[in-house]
Amino acid sequence: MKALILAAGLGSRLRPLTDDRPKALVKVAGVTMLERTLRNLSCAGFDTFVVNVHHFGDKIIDFLKRHDNFGLDISISDERDLLRDTGGAVKHAAPLLESEEKFLIHNVDIVSNLDIPWFVGRSLASDADATLLVSERKTSRYLLFNDDDLLVGWTNVSTGEVKTHIEGLNVDGCKKRAFSGIHIFSRSLLPLMDSYPEKFSIIDFYLDACTRRRIEAVEFPSLQIQDLGTPAALADFGSRK
Repeated sequence: MKALILAAGLGSRLRPLTDDRPKALVKVAGVTMLERTLRNLSCAGFDTFVVNVHHFGDKIIDFLKRHDNFGLDISISDERDLLRDTGGAVKHAAPLLESEEKFLIHNVDIVSNLDIPWFVGRSLASDADATLLVSERKTSRYLLFNDDDLLVGWTNVSTGEVKTHIEGLNVDGCKKRAFSGIHIFSRSLLPLMDSYPEKFSIIDFYLDACTRRRIEAVEFPSLQIQDLGTPAALADFGSRK
């Protein structure tokens, strides 16, 4: 199975650290986010990767060349002409991924104690078209799932906003789960992206696709996960290492 590492973001929340480098090359406890993600996934059995780039994309390309791709098979999905958001990133990278029945998608700024082989096994054993790692952690924005753990909507509990394509959805009767930025995507979903523009959110895509395909939630017992997208999160993570 291949892995797509989403590393193209502007890293706005990490400024001024990202004023002269991409978020993926910001160091966390002395190791860049990109190297940390590559090594973690490599230890889990992955050896073929696609990395998307935009903000200071040339620096990521040079970094990988200097380190001989860490001995891994790494292709670049070049978005230096346009930052395509998370859904557009998958669509743009599709030619590098569509040989796989399913592939892993992992945000570069996410660290967790997830047992990746366990997660992959759960996805391969399922007939779901996408498998989303979720948890019950506190946040303002949640994905909504039915009793079969299938995606049915999204809500912002701070504003009361709800997004769903399912008429008459009872939000109060849904499971509310936070998305982790780690998911497994089936190539069977790629044709559904044909009508989408170059730039769009993967969450908006999933909310549309879930009316026709199985978008499934999976929870890892005792999941510990951290988004390293802010200076405070970097400092906290570094202090625990």
